[in-house]
Amino acid sequence: MSWLSRLLGGGAAAPAKTSAAPEAYKDFLIYPEPQKDGGKWRIAGRVEKGERSHHFVRADTLETEEQGVAESLAKGKLIVDQLGESVFD
Repeated sequence: MSWLSRLLGGGAAAPAKTSAAPEAYKDFLIYPEPQKDGGKWRIAGRVEKGERSHHFVRADTLETEEQGVAESLAKGKLIVDQLGESVFD
């Protein structure tokens, strides 16, 4: 496969995601969705309020899915605390 095809996303499978339950926090819902990346888990998730949604992915990786879920929830809470409604702008 050419480097251009790889650059544009061709041929690369999307990382597996966990299906952890969302957590309510300050009128927002935080969905922890850590992504499997090789043998580790990347911090990722989604913050929602009503019909609006903000996806986040961080470079940090952790050893277990449980750690990924916990840190994804913590990162989602930090996003809500720091940005509040402006996260959707």
